[in-house]
Amino acid sequence: MTPSELGTKARHGDQFSVVVTIVGGGTTLERCLDALHNQTGTLLLEVIIPFDDTVGYVADLAPRYPDMRFLPMGVVETARPPQTAAGQHELFDRRRAHGLAVASGHLIAILEDRGVPRPQWAQLFVDLHASLPNRVIGGGIANKDPGWLNWAVFFCDFGRYEPPFEAQARPYVSDVNICYKRSALMDTRRLWSSRYHETTVHWALQDLGDVLWLSPKPTVDQCRGRLRMGGLLTERFHWGRLFAYTRARESTMARRTMWAGGALALPALLFWRLLRQRLQRRRVITFLWAAPAVLVLLASWSVGEATGYVTGRS
Repeated sequence: MTPSELGTKARHGDQFSVVVTIVGGGTTLERCLDALHNQTGTLLLEVIIPFDDTVGYVADLAPRYPDMRFLPMGVVETARPPQTAAGQHELFDRRRAHGLAVASGHLIAILEDRGVPRPQWAQLFVDLHASLPNRVIGGGIANKDPGWLNWAVFFCDFGRYEPPFEAQARPYVSDVNICYKRSALMDTRRLWSSRYHETTVHWALQDLGDVLWLSPKPTVDQCRGRLRMGGLLTERFHWGRLFAYTRARESTMARRTMWAGGALALPALLFWRLLRQRLQRRRVITFLWAAPAVLVLLASWSVGEATGYVTGRS
């Protein structure tokens, strides 16, 4: 081991850092922090909760969780008003980036507060990283809310991550349940230093030769509570637009126009892909029950993605 490697080990030890992205806030955040507090094993957990002034009340939780790091960010400027779906998503990205910048562990995980980690979640990630060379490992995501809109959103966002599935290399893993070896984040720091985009970071790592690994073992339970279709359609549109922006911001107008045309065909393609996943995992009845909402949400995303390609804006 070189002197540099020894120094790194001395600084970071065996610490496991977890950046919690505030999305739901309130009791949703408390439920997530309670689950992290109750993790099994003897790990030294560094739990980091970045918060800006739009969720300033989070500071009041600090006395209840004295072993966790609450990081005030103050006023964060966003391209769109923070009350909008686009502004909210930018705040999520900037909170993640702020937390990643101060994380000191040799392993660094990201959670959303709407995802409740199961008791052995952290230890399972540690074990996986010890046994695998992969620098990026994602975990399983399960739905815990019974409503048909909750299932529709879950299938659209996380259907591919629902256990059971076989652990294997995948082209995508989700930033609501992910753990990096420190070196992976350091190699891509310029890409997330102000705003973390999951796809941008992972595409860059894949260009470096990294293989993303997905395992069903470290699972989080997704809990979004009661949902409304209007808010979800706005959310889908802006998230699709942001995805297109991150994918195509350095592409030519001709290529963006071609992608925009393809995006309009996405609802049928994605719906078939989701249905095939359900057939493999035997949750077909639940999927068909939620299918009308799934199609509407996929359509909203595809319009947003096409808009992002045409305008070149997030």
